[in-house]
Amino acid sequence: MVQKGESPPDDNLFRGFISALYNTLDVPVTWFREKVVEPNQKKYPWYHQQYRRVPTIDQCYSDDVVCDFEANLQFKRDRAVDSEILNILRMRYEDCMMYESPDHLTTCKPLWEKYKNAEEAWFIKYGDLGAYADARKAYMKQKHRMIWERRHGPLSDQTK
Repeated sequence: MVQKGESPPDDNLFRGFISALYNTLDVPVTWFREKVVEPNQKKYPWYHQQYRRVPTIDQCYSDDVVCDFEANLQFKRDRAVDSEILNILRMRYEDCMMYESPDHLTTCKPLWEKYKNAEEAWFIKYGDLGAYADARKAYMKQKHRMIWERRHGPLSDQTK
């Protein structure tokens, strides 16, 4: 008698043989993965090095050299990540142009707008700082921009 929720027994010998063979190979592998591999895995889903977030330059005391150094390293890491994101967006748009030509003006427009918005945000944060930029220069640039916008209104409204 078959209980509710159970499948009826399989009378086909070939399917029974394949099922037994599958279970012979799969059960030890599944046990090893569940009992040995997964408990010993690191819990985060990324495979690159994760640095802890350090205090930003505005949270450091003026005479705290170590905090200043860590804030500069964090700024340089953030700048490298933002530059890579911008590079990936640019490559996606260029690939879209290559594959969707001659209709790329309409098909790739969302990618182009996303790239231009990211480029504008990158320039607002890092533009005109030069090759030897540090966290303090970027902080001063942000401060001056906020003062200018408080006096004159947002920059993006005046360019349109």
